[in-house]
Amino acid sequence: MDNEQKPTPPSKDSAPAAARRPRRTLLIGTVAVVVIGGLLWWHPWNRTPATGSSAQGAGASAAAGSHRGRGGPAAMANVPQPVQVAPVTQGEMPIVLSALGTVTPLANVTVKTQLSGYLQSVSFQEGQIVKKGDVLAQIDPRPYQVALENAEGTHARDAALLATARLDLKRYQTLLSQDSIASQTVDTQASLVKQYEGAVKTDQAAIDSAKLNLTYARITAPVSGRVGLRQVDAGNYVTPGDTNGVVVITQLQPISVIFTTSEDNLPAILKGMRANQKMSVTAYDRSNTTSLEAGYLETIDNQIDTTTGTVKLRATFQNNEGLLFPNQFVNTRLLVNVVKDAVIVPTSAVLNGSMGAFVYVAKPDNTVTVRQVKVGPVDGERTSIASGLQVGERVVIDGSDRLKEGAKITVPADRPRGASGASGASAAHAASGASGASGAAGVMGASGTHRHRHASQTSAE
Repeated sequence: MDNEQKPTPPSKDSAPAAARRPRRTLLIGTVAVVVIGGLLWWHPWNRTPATGSSAQGAGASAAAGSHRGRGGPAAMANVPQPVQVAPVTQGEMPIVLSALGTVTPLANVTVKTQLSGYLQSVSFQEGQIVKKGDVLAQIDPRPYQVALENAEGTHARDAALLATARLDLKRYQTLLSQDSIASQTVDTQASLVKQYEGAVKTDQAAIDSAKLNLTYARITAPVSGRVGLRQVDAGNYVTPGDTNGVVVITQLQPISVIFTTSEDNLPAILKGMRANQKMSVTAYDRSNTTSLEAGYLETIDNQIDTTTGTVKLRATFQNNEGLLFPNQFVNTRLLVNVVKDAVIVPTSAVLNGSMGAFVYVAKPDNTVTVRQVKVGPVDGERTSIASGLQVGERVVIDGSDRLKEGAKITVPADRPRGASGASGASAAHAASGASGASGAAGVMGASGTHRHRHASQTSAE
């Protein structure tokens, strides 16, 4: 009996926990029932028709809900599409040829020495603008000064010998006239005079050569322009055979641009050149948005490149601002001619399809029609129309991707201010009916307007 296990007394918290479980389950179930019931009561198809003002409000809501439920692609097709329009204007249309070009200097000179010697000094700074004749560097002139003095001494000696020979010739001629000497002696003396005269000329040429070498010892700029990086320093021994020379000078003002154009454009260009017309050329940056410099067409190449069917042209620019830099890629626009009284539309209005170029013309009844056109010269954002449009008509420039023949449109600028959503439609309906609403939002707004009107009438009654 002593080994019998005594029953364990129940815990103090077990009874309350067991009592709380049914209450928690009941509370959760009650909440779920309330939520489900509220959703079922709120859903439109479970609402019951009411009488009086409640019935009218519910009927309007059901009608609006059914209208929205039927709004699919077919309903959206009848909704006016918002677009942007622009009028067809008349004016001058320039005929412009656009092409890629390369800035090419009119002179690009590698300055080399014509003498051999040690470079005493360099008189320019890298990147400096120099003028023609400015001293760039100095070669040691002493060897050439010595050569000059030597040539001058030889010339003086030979000149004295020539003077003596001429005096002797004069005496011999006098004696020959007196029949005192043989004529052979006179002839020999005359030949000697000729020899000395030749020697004097040779000595004079040596003097001139020595002076020229002294001039070449001073290296000067052959053209005006901008010097590049220095190729040699003072103290270097330079020779005429140096490949890199002393420095490179590039002429910047004026400067030219070489560009190409198709051979099809050649007749129009040649016509202007034969008429001595200076055709203007404008150079733009790489993005083709900023104008760099304006110039004129200088010349045209003498043959067409048969591999590409293009011809090269050179345009000249003063480049006063220095915006054109050698070997820079630019976009050029050559003005060939100007068409007077052209029919002009924005370029965005012209579309291309299987039938060719066409536009959407906005009619007075706020519908569009497709009009096939013939495109003329194009100048950036403007396009000339050769046929198919009349001045004063309106064309669609934005929103045409949702249009077709006979589609209804609405121009945002024509709508009343604040006409957005239900409030905008209510204001439009109060002013002039529901014509100001556009798109699906306008239809829904109109339904909302009728619901507000029914509610106000009911409350008034």
